[in-house]
Amino acid sequence: MEGKKMKKRCVIVGGADINDYDYIRNKLHDDDYVIYCDSGLKHLNELGVQPDLIVGDFDSHENPGLDSETIVLPREKDDTDTVFGVKEGVRRGFDDFLLIGVIGARLDHTLGNVSILLYLDSLKKKGCIIDDYSEIEIISDKTAYITDDCTFFSLLNITGCARGITVTGAKYPLYDAEISCEYQYGISNEVIPGKTAAVSVKEGKLLLVRIRKQGA
Repeated sequence: MEGKKMKKRCVIVGGADINDYDYIRNKLHDDDYVIYCDSGLKHLNELGVQPDLIVGDFDSHENPGLDSETIVLPREKDDTDTVFGVKEGVRRGFDDFLLIGVIGARLDHTLGNVSILLYLDSLKKKGCIIDDYSEIEIISDKTAYITDDCTFFSLLNITGCARGITVTGAKYPLYDAEISCEYQYGISNEVIPGKTAAVSVKEGKLLLVRIRKQGA
C-alpha cells in the first residue's frame, strides 16, 4: 500500500454461509481494505466488493486469477486461511478489523475464528464478528454499550475468569460480579427499553454477543 492512502479498516471474508447479504453489505464501508480468504471468495459476487488481497491454499475454492494481490499458501500449515488473513492485516498496520463469513456449520472453525477476537484484543486492536443474527466483540479494558434496538445480549467468558463485572441499564444488572468459564450465566440479557446498557470488567475478558434477531 506504499504511495496510497491507508484504508481505515480491514475486512476479513471467510467461507461460512451468509444468508442476509443486504445486512452485511450495509456494514461495509467504501474505504475498507478487504481480504478474501480462500472459500470466502464464494461471497464475491453477492457482496459486490472487489478484494484488495486474496489469501488461501485454494483447497476449497479455486484461485480466480484476478488482478488483485494474491498470496498462495501451503495446504499443510498451522494457521487457517482466515487466521493468516488477519495476521496479514495486522502486519500491514490495521488496528480495526471486521470479520464476516466466519460463523457457520463447522463448530471447530467457528470457535477458532471467535478466538481471533482474543488475539486482536491482546494486540490492543479492535475486532468484531458479524453474521446474519449477531455482532460479537471482546470486552476487556473499555466499557461497551448496547442500545435497546438489540433483541438480546449475552456475556460469555472464554478465557480464565472475569471479575469486577458491572452491567447497568439492563433487565438483569450486575455489580462487581464474576463469570467463570465453568458457569456461563450471562446469557440472554435485555436492554431496558429507552435505555442504553453498559458493560465493564475490571479483570479478565468477556465475549459480548449482541443478538439483533433470532434464528428460525
